[in-house]
Amino acid sequence: MTLSNGRTYLAIPGPSVMPDRVLNAMHNAAPNIYEGDLVDMVAGLREDLKTVARAKQNLAIYIGNGHATWEAANTNVFSRGDKAIVLATGRFGHGWAEHAAALGVEALITDFGLNSPIDLNRAEAALKAAPDAKAVLVTHVDTATSVRNDVAAIRKLMDDLGHPGLLMVDCIASLGCDEFHTEAWGVDVMITASQKGLMTPPGLGLVYFSDKARDVGAKADLRTPYWDWRTRGSAKFFYENWFGTAPTHHLFGLREAVTMLLEEGMENVWNRHTALASAVWAAAEAWGTDGAFRLNIANPEHRAHAVTAARLSGADGTRLRQWTEHEAGVTLGIGLGMAEPGDPKGDAFFRLAHMGHVNAPMTLGMLAVVDTGLKALGIPHGSGALDAAARTLADFSAGAKLASTSNAA
Repeated sequence: MTLSNGRTYLAIPGPSVMPDRVLNAMHNAAPNIYEGDLVDMVAGLREDLKTVARAKQNLAIYIGNGHATWEAANTNVFSRGDKAIVLATGRFGHGWAEHAAALGVEALITDFGLNSPIDLNRAEAALKAAPDAKAVLVTHVDTATSVRNDVAAIRKLMDDLGHPGLLMVDCIASLGCDEFHTEAWGVDVMITASQKGLMTPPGLGLVYFSDKARDVGAKADLRTPYWDWRTRGSAKFFYENWFGTAPTHHLFGLREAVTMLLEEGMENVWNRHTALASAVWAAAEAWGTDGAFRLNIANPEHRAHAVTAARLSGADGTRLRQWTEHEAGVTLGIGLGMAEPGDPKGDAFFRLAHMGHVNAPMTLGMLAVVDTGLKALGIPHGSGALDAAARTLADFSAGAKLASTSNAA
């Protein structure tokens, strides 16, 4: 007997849950890819995507995943032999650096470990050591560690030091989940993808770039025809914007997803993710009062609102993931890149995603399944997790209602 029959729940940090509205929007006949409704729709979609990102200048859209946007950004900015300062707080910071190095860029990595954000003092030292670096690469939310970095503080540090480099930020895990202001935070290049907070199947990569970034990268010798951001969205003939056939049905889905975000309002989207993440943290803190359960990021101010990395001991993280998926129909994320001494495969780690199309019953249901799995497997843990999560959401709800009443007055 299994409890997993019925609709399953994918609680991994991408691809996230796809809303029915998005899936229905994709259920269309193939459109004309040269002119007409599709062309008109994408023009409005591009502007709305800028609203989601709080960006005003340039946007290139590619057929590709998040790793593709690393390459798009790198090839449009750098020439062989250029330096890039990389402030790495997990697997994906290192991944971006590896992509740059493979292209001939000198990636100067400052590693902040797997459970802490960027330390500004060490970042300052890295900036001073490479005043000629063309760019500084930062991951807003590292999907593996679930750390969230203060992008605005990095920009201020660069400005205070007079560092001329571009600020390039990976928002693949965070856009549409964690608050982000591309323009106000002085971000020159921001990359993201469709499959997380944007609630659309994997396959679209987005690169936002400022006029400054366009000008700095004007002579980049790594640029190739396909990745060239100068033609993405600016070509007079729609077909040429995609270097061939447009990703038609992904665009249908993304159009509906962005409509949903704007209907809700980005501030409300951010607040919803904050509330649901806080409920997960409350449950985790209760579990951690007994046994080995720990959140990877100790300080709540440095935790992502899209995903939470946690650990147990030994192989218990893997055991718990396998139980929740096969016995209860909830798939949790693996502990990607989280190997440590005594745990070379990262079996103690797992991740709970709460990104995109998520609400209270989905999050509370996931937590209830985790709680049941801990009990079923005899893994030591503290009690009261579900009550703590429910109280947290109740407090958020009461605060939201109070604010709503105050605004009405």
